[in-house]
Amino acid sequence: MRIGGLVDESVNAVTRAARPVTGVAEDYDSLLDLIGDRRLVLIGEASHGTHEFYRERARITRRLIDERGFTVVAVEGDWPDAYRVNRYVMGMSTDQDAEAALRGFRRFPAWMWRNRDVLSFVQWLRAHNDAQVHPASKVRFYGLDLYSLRTSIEAVIEYLDRVDPSEAARARQRYSCFDHVDADGQAYGHSLAYQGATPCENEVVSQLLELRRRSDLYLRQDGWVAEDEQFYAEQNARLVRDAEEYYHQMYRAEVSSWNLRDLHMAGTLDGLIEHLDHQSVRTKVVVWEHNSHVGDARATAMGARGELNVGQLVRQRYGGDAVLIGFSTFNGRVTAASDWGGPAERKHVRPARPGSQEALLHAVGLPQFWVATGDGDVSSALSEPRLERAIGVIYRPETELQSHYFEARLAMQFDAVIHVDRTRALEPLERTALWDRGEPPETFPTGL
Repeated sequence: MRIGGLVDESVNAVTRAARPVTGVAEDYDSLLDLIGDRRLVLIGEASHGTHEFYRERARITRRLIDERGFTVVAVEGDWPDAYRVNRYVMGMSTDQDAEAALRGFRRFPAWMWRNRDVLSFVQWLRAHNDAQVHPASKVRFYGLDLYSLRTSIEAVIEYLDRVDPSEAARARQRYSCFDHVDADGQAYGHSLAYQGATPCENEVVSQLLELRRRSDLYLRQDGWVAEDEQFYAEQNARLVRDAEEYYHQMYRAEVSSWNLRDLHMAGTLDGLIEHLDHQSVRTKVVVWEHNSHVGDARATAMGARGELNVGQLVRQRYGGDAVLIGFSTFNGRVTAASDWGGPAERKHVRPARPGSQEALLHAVGLPQFWVATGDGDVSSALSEPRLERAIGVIYRPETELQSHYFEARLAMQFDAVIHVDRTRALEPLERTALWDRGEPPETFPTGL
């Protein structure tokens, strides 16, 4: 017998192992037991616009902070924008509240971080940190991504203006290489590919090396604050170097540019751990990124195309010291755009395709649950390759199969999966009439 294209034994195996999530404090007790004392927990999301993914991820993270000593949250956001939030939660900011601290996230898609769920979490972080006596006990908030070319250039120069004005002038000269595109990354990549522009590789590498060479000079002032500010500036310079290479490759090789981005994020994570290990003992980090970044790429069609990701790189470097957790949903609503740079819309998520991972989890019949993918029969049931859905900042239901599905082996991709059968759209801080109106109900067939 088959259920929606799935062998019923697989459904039965997952059903027996499913742990319901009902909103009570004990929901994730056994998940924390699975995590144990491991120092990296990567928590994904099957879309960049689902309320329940953000809510449950925050619930787990709060428990990891309170009960397991985690002191870093690292997200799929730009380094300087997230560092503004970091200053706020550490009590070092002039921002009056959490909403103001999140205003650095202006680049599309702003709703990814400027939303009600992240606002609530940042407020909680600040209250948690205010109750800590020692700085090492406070929780930091960092961004791992590399899209902030212009903002990171500005941050490097601003830092050097304070500590070394003469070097700041030289940095301005080096970074002026980007002036012809106003330090816009995509425009820079286009100018290299189609307009014969001269690459800025030598300039960005020189600036990073010079900042590193002078680091001892800049750390004459003792204390963790000076170390953090120097590390922040150096990471910005590293980001500019990596972003230059990323945008250089953008119009040439899709796989290469994807790999460069995830290599940068994994390298930033390594740098954070190394930096903070000097200030405390065995830094423990929660990472918030999309499933496509935190699930091991080797278990997916991505890996077959030669793509790697953060989850794979973390497993290769940290082995059993890392736990990878994914999310899924069957249907509901999502906040997404129709085109890159477009406004946030509240869209209907189609029921998952028959035979997909999501259809299997839907057949369990629970509104919300989590399952450890390595548990006995579950591992066998979830080791079969099936279609898996991924919704990013753009959702095009009319081409869903081509645009949003790929093949994956769930048991190898994640150590645990949280399934929310019907989900709601993430609420942006800047709601628009388009978002409020939402899509009308679908009247055409859902299996196209």
